[in-house]
Amino acid sequence: MRIADFKSALKIAPAKTDGNLFVKRAAVFYWLIGIVIAAIAIATAFYFDDTVRDFIAQHQNPMTRNFMRNVSLYGDWPSHLALGFLLLGIAWRRQSKKWMRIVLSMLMAMAIAGVAGTVIKRTIPRARPSVKSELRWGGPRFSTKYNAFPSGHVGASTAFFGVLIFARRRVGLVCLPIPILIGLSRMYLGAHYLSDVVCAAVLGIVCSAAVWRFFLAHRPWATSKIEANEQEQEQGL
Repeated sequence: MRIADFKSALKIAPAKTDGNLFVKRAAVFYWLIGIVIAAIAIATAFYFDDTVRDFIAQHQNPMTRNFMRNVSLYGDWPSHLALGFLLLGIAWRRQSKKWMRIVLSMLMAMAIAGVAGTVIKRTIPRARPSVKSELRWGGPRFSTKYNAFPSGHVGASTAFFGVLIFARRRVGLVCLPIPILIGLSRMYLGAHYLSDVVCAAVLGIVCSAAVWRFFLAHRPWATSKIEANEQEQEQGL
């Protein structure tokens, strides 16, 4: 019986190894696809910067501008921070360690995106579309008029809700219009080019994916149904 058990174990082991190898290859493939999509999106955004700016400038009206101003005002990081602490308090009140960890990860991703975005702003100053100057890149590093790249509003919001999309897809997708609307408001007000918004969104996605990968992906409740079924089959074996 011992010899039979040993042989059975040898037969099962390669299957596990092959499964893990397949998962790793699939993850690398998805990352490569994501990088290609991000590169295409960024290149396209830079190409249409002036077109989008001119289109928005020609379609301004007081009512929409006032609405976008409010969206931009309440879409900055302090509002996200307040929302995060509110959700954290609710999760703590309900004694939900799962949601406490998710909300803390959302706040962490937003903070990382904010710091990274600020460093990029100071390193690569870019004039805002509303600034009438022939010099688009370069200029005073600590001037708010040259802090266009990337959009801090969009980077923070995308990182914040990005973690939620990775952790709880349905809930996160419901909140997806929020960073999109914030990005539109920043362009409508002449604070950012299209490429500023797109690059900020990519930065936010990268930060949220990194935080999810290191702090949430290995939690038991974060596994997908397929992974859960595989784990149950392995335990049954």
